[in-house]
Amino acid sequence: MKCVLGIDLSTSRGHIAVVREDGSVAYESDFTSERSHNSMLYGPLAEALELAGDQLQSIVVGTGPGSYTGVRISIAAAYGVALSRGVPVHGLPSIAALDDGAYAVIGDARRGKFYAARAHDCQLEADLVLLDEQGLRAWLEEHTGVSVLTSDGKAPLALPQVAVAVPSAVRLARHGLRAGLVEADHLEPLYVQAAFITTAKTPTMGAKV
Repeated sequence: MKCVLGIDLSTSRGHIAVVREDGSVAYESDFTSERSHNSMLYGPLAEALELAGDQLQSIVVGTGPGSYTGVRISIAAAYGVALSRGVPVHGLPSIAALDDGAYAVIGDARRGKFYAARAHDCQLEADLVLLDEQGLRAWLEEHTGVSVLTSDGKAPLALPQVAVAVPSAVRLARHGLRAGLVEADHLEPLYVQAAFITTAKTPTMGAKV
């Protein structure tokens, strides 16, 4: 039976799943790692690929936002498998795979900013919006009728109405089975803000370096 491989490493909890074309889960593994997804991914990935065999028809990767390193590792691993197996790779936002229904999702974008979006059926309903604290609180006031989730380790600003959830590789794979996704030519992590680059200060005469 044909199957799809789902991979998500956007949070400290890595998740890998193989889902058959009837929607049943053939394989599922998760692990927790703050900094070494690359060292923990390949054992479960090898098990998933062995189980899938020549029935693997595509790969769906969670693109974040979240851990930049984790998302880059999962994309690289997916392309490596795709090249060896001759199957397409698709990308979906990790934060769109937190729940099966419709919900609002927020997260800490750092440097005093927060992101917010609406999600449903493994898709974002519109682009992420970037807000300051006041803007986030106002946005949440406009979305009191839906559940609010975050994939951060804790609710931003300790907001009591926000529940912590983790992206599901099973949801990613199931959506890949039923949605007829278009293969991605070049996947990139879902960026919330432009990279913030600091330059080293030039030492003055006599300063220690």
